[in-house]
Amino acid sequence: MHLAALRLRNFRNYARLDAEFSPGFHLLLGNNGQGKTNVLEAIYLIASLRSFRAVGGAQMIRHGQPHYFVGGKIISDAEHEVKLFWARTEKQITLDARPIRKLVDYLGTLRAVVFCSEDVTIVKGPASGRRRFVDLLLSQTVPTYLPQLQRYTRAIRSRNALLKQRSFDENLLESFTIEAVASGERIITLRRKLAPKLLELAQTAYRSISNDAEELTLDYQSSVKRDFLVELRQSRTREQSLRTTVIGPHRDDLQLGIGGRSAAQFGSEGQKRSVAIALKMAQTELLTTVHGTPPVLLVDDIMGELDVKRRSGFLPLLTRVNQARSQIFMTCTEENWPRELGNTIQRWEVNAGALRKI
Repeated sequence: MHLAALRLRNFRNYARLDAEFSPGFHLLLGNNGQGKTNVLEAIYLIASLRSFRAVGGAQMIRHGQPHYFVGGKIISDAEHEVKLFWARTEKQITLDARPIRKLVDYLGTLRAVVFCSEDVTIVKGPASGRRRFVDLLLSQTVPTYLPQLQRYTRAIRSRNALLKQRSFDENLLESFTIEAVASGERIITLRRKLAPKLLELAQTAYRSISNDAEELTLDYQSSVKRDFLVELRQSRTREQSLRTTVIGPHRDDLQLGIGGRSAAQFGSEGQKRSVAIALKMAQTELLTTVHGTPPVLLVDDIMGELDVKRRSGFLPLLTRVNQARSQIFMTCTEENWPRELGNTIQRWEVNAGALRKI
């Protein structure tokens, strides 16, 4: 699987971009603020229909313009054409000229994993970021997961809307409760099955990039202890006080530790960054195992943030993806990529919203 062509119109600082890419390693070189990360953001947008910068569509429109367009040609077992159009009053997504109404009908067209400085918030940020990481990974590997997650989210939103009212129909609340429990139990089961697989892969990755300095631990902690329906009904007093659903998959967390201590509370910044990279490496390995081919890797200027030992631990993953004829897009302000890949790298100069092959 690879991205064969990228088209941008009024996206970030790109008025117009038309570029073609072969499989392999693509290095985007340029000073800060020239648009390197914007290219990665556009590719990730094609893969997931969202920005890894956690911004909305309005922030991705070129200054002074009314809309943006992102298009791509994807080569996998077949050739696909994707078109994304976003304006404040209109949004269109098409796959092979067919409108896409549901994310479940689109996800997997292009699989991508992004490595960026913001990843450290998975470790030290709120639980919502860790849940989002787990949910994305399961959505990429288990076809039934995303519909269950969407069903659960709708049920919880409806429950919460009722709980915020001073008086409401108890039978209606019960129907949303049953709906939430049915989908929520499946979500919890799939998350629990994922945890040991993710732990094994993340531990291997962490040993590689930290030189076996410490042991990484990972524990999925569900707010549901035994019986979701019973515990939900038992929490009614708290729910009436807080006017929200207080237990369920939307309250779960992924506890990350280093050497038996909380990575968020006691890890150094270098350790937290290494844990985040290890999780993304594990995501890449799991996607490769499940689908048989590596995802596209988007590496946003993290090599400069890693010391020589951690870089050497990251290198084998880049080598495997490169040899499998997938793609890597890496941004750098200077040529600090791994020298072992020097002969296979395709270099691009990024300057003021323009991309030129060197």
